[in-house]
Amino acid sequence: MKHIISILMENESGALSRVAGLFSARGYNIESLTVAPTEDPSLSRMTLVTSGSEEIIEQITKQLNKLIDVVKLVDLAESFHIERELMMVKIKTTLETRDEIRSMANIFRGKIIDVTPSTYIIEMTGPSEKLDAFIAAINPASIIEAVRSGATGISRGEKGLHL
Repeated sequence: MKHIISILMENESGALSRVAGLFSARGYNIESLTVAPTEDPSLSRMTLVTSGSEEIIEQITKQLNKLIDVVKLVDLAESFHIERELMMVKIKTTLETRDEIRSMANIFRGKIIDVTPSTYIIEMTGPSEKLDAFIAAINPASIIEAVRSGATGISRGEKGLHL
């Protein structure tokens, strides 16, 4: 099962490498990883996506909590949350396919952010399944490049990850 682990950590050099080292030392896989400063410049929020059994996820969270840089963490899979991913995809176009690709982007609520005579770059956000469906709906031969951020998430309601 996929788990989104949201980690509040000290915004210091080496913190990211310690988290990555914890995963590599134990043979766990990081599916995606995003890190950015929070409203408090001394803290960063890391969103890490991994998968495994409940026992493995429990072990991961225990090990992460032992790291000196980690202030607080939450496994978003344990509560109601909203998750989104960003994708930018560069698609080959011709005069014949431009309208069809523009319509497809609109159906999936994507935004064309760059246009050249032979390409579109489409920006799209949403759950991973939506982005996968868009990719599946486009002719694979027309996709030049796709870049995805990986999932990020936030818990619903009044609870939040903060000090």
